[in-house]
Amino acid sequence: MKLSLPLLVLILAWPSLAQQNSTLPTHYSTSVVFDGIPREMAWAGADSIPNLIMIEPKENQPPTFRTTVKVTTTENAIIIGVICYDSEPGAITAISKARDSRLGGEDYIKIVLDTFLDGRSGYIFGVNPFGARYDALVSNFGESENPNWDGIWDAKTSVTSEGWSAEIVIPVRSLSFAKNGREWGFNIERRVQRLLEVSRWQATKRDYKLGQVLHAGRITDLPNFDLGLGLTTKISSIAGTQKSFNQSTHVDWDNSLDLIEKVTPDVAVQITVNTDFAETEVDTRRTNLARFPLFFPEKRTFFLEGSDIYDFGLGLGTDVVPFFSRRIGLYRGREVPILFGTKIHGRVGNTNFGLLASRTESVPDLVPYTTLGALRLKQNIFEESSVGLILTRGDPAGTSNAWLAGVDLTYQTSRLFGDKNFLVGIWGLLNQHEKLPGDRSAVGIKIDYPNDLWDIAFVYKRIGDAHSPKLGFVPRPGINSYRVKAEYMPRPGHASIRQLFFEGAVGVITDLTHRWASYSLPVTPVKVLLESGDVIEFALMPQGERLDEDFEIDENVILKPKKYHWRQYEIDLETSSKRVLYGQAAWVFGGFYSGTLNKIVLDFNWRATKNIVCSFNFERNAVRLPEGTFSQDLFGGRIQFNISSNLHISSFVQYDNTSHSVGTNTRLRWSFDILGDIFVVYNHNINKIRDRLWQYESNQAIVKVTYGWWI
Repeated sequence: MKLSLPLLVLILAWPSLAQQNSTLPTHYSTSVVFDGIPREMAWAGADSIPNLIMIEPKENQPPTFRTTVKVTTTENAIIIGVICYDSEPGAITAISKARDSRLGGEDYIKIVLDTFLDGRSGYIFGVNPFGARYDALVSNFGESENPNWDGIWDAKTSVTSEGWSAEIVIPVRSLSFAKNGREWGFNIERRVQRLLEVSRWQATKRDYKLGQVLHAGRITDLPNFDLGLGLTTKISSIAGTQKSFNQSTHVDWDNSLDLIEKVTPDVAVQITVNTDFAETEVDTRRTNLARFPLFFPEKRTFFLEGSDIYDFGLGLGTDVVPFFSRRIGLYRGREVPILFGTKIHGRVGNTNFGLLASRTESVPDLVPYTTLGALRLKQNIFEESSVGLILTRGDPAGTSNAWLAGVDLTYQTSRLFGDKNFLVGIWGLLNQHEKLPGDRSAVGIKIDYPNDLWDIAFVYKRIGDAHSPKLGFVPRPGINSYRVKAEYMPRPGHASIRQLFFEGAVGVITDLTHRWASYSLPVTPVKVLLESGDVIEFALMPQGERLDEDFEIDENVILKPKKYHWRQYEIDLETSSKRVLYGQAAWVFGGFYSGTLNKIVLDFNWRATKNIVCSFNFERNAVRLPEGTFSQDLFGGRIQFNISSNLHISSFVQYDNTSHSVGTNTRLRWSFDILGDIFVVYNHNINKIRDRLWQYESNQAIVKVTYGWWI
């Protein structure tokens, strides 16, 4: 599909307004007392942001409570001090204490740093009144955040009679930044959950997100930071035992090494040897009634550092992922040891780049030794746009001559009609490996108008029947995919209603000969966000599937090839997280292929105390078909003891009646130093082999100690 020349000329020629950046001078100090209260003399000489500007619920209005922000620096760190005034400190909503908490439903502050002043990339750091830390990378041209990244930084908070305050310390060694740059992009956002109120320093239109750093202000007068030799060394020791059914206990002890060298402030080299990911949390189980595999995100630290550079194209979603790092070190559900890996990522001028190479060990009867790699280049063009290249090489299964190449172009402006977001992205991919007949290409385009009142998008993807990248993820090749979505989101100004949502979409998938294969026509005639924070939604979902071959949807339940059409309905209730007990309940009912489906989803959280949080989730898919009746059940429960923001214990239990297994993952993490962690992990699994008869499957106990040095 081609973008018409007149449209392209119109887009590229659209006038842009001069960017107005407010500035905040930084203050150099080496005497800050890191206690969460930025009020000692070391802060006295620093300029401040005296208050933020409300964007929700009333745009460009004074916020209910004042927020002051100051920034100081040392020779190797940046320190942000924030005071969040609140006339009712007892009503502050704070839930989390653990590291990597999402913070979406509680009071928080978030800051974003655009360390290259390129208006496209950045680091996001968040903290709540309990000191729970959140970090992420700006992703998808500022439209979203990648929360799987973990930086090296610290925060302390204090709740007082005036509200709450925070001090955030970010060592510059955990960042990449422009060499000799004396200014960085900077913005801050505060949320008051009980009022559903959001305020910011800059980007104070609802159409903009915090990650759209083009609209950030600037912190100035930054020093020439001292990186020393630029070397970060982390050594890990891992000891563990593992036992499986009918096998003896296996005891193991090993060491791994991670090195990060800052060649320059904007270029980093990372090396990992004998890599171990014992501390990585297990995947959350999910039900699957579709014909295609599910996507599970990357969680391993080595692959997350600098991972934003590998974001490719616009509108691909999980239908096409050119480089999927979970292909490295995992094969058919089994772990493949990584002997060593190296990454180089950074920026030279307006060119961002990333290079990853790894060597995996052979596993008898599974995979041979393999060398795998990926290269990404992305050139910034115009004010907010980019053009890029991606290459991957290798196959975890050892297939020879396996590679992928692709190019992408994304034009973005936040100045359409003066202040609206607009994006157009086009991309193309080609892959190769032996014994690969057919169409090996994939192409696509997305036109997107993502704004607060109207959110409209068109996406087209064509995926060849032989497009199967060995280091990528393509669940459904051999299709044309068309999707149009429009969402209207007015704010009626009613005393009890914050916002209304009206959404409709058309999604059609055909095969490569343009015969329809699937369609969905979801319509949301009513979705209401109440002033209380509760959400009520009703949706209607006509759907269809054309099966060309038998589909075994469940054990011994086989759907025959033919055309199927059905209609489903959904009722969804979500309660505000300001309550002690909160969560979501959804009921999906109606047709499903040749029969019916009743789906119940429950997800509840209970703040038992400020240190103990419990959660429970349940999902049941009850399917009645002429071909057979079955249900898919999934249970999950978690209890988390948040002793402090640096010490917490969680236990996660999951059961599903497809595998008939119960799995527990208990994990203690103690961050005893900014570069030191202790993990204690215990996994236990049992299987149901007959009614009321359970059998031990396996257990595993691991202790991992990690400590690092800056040189």
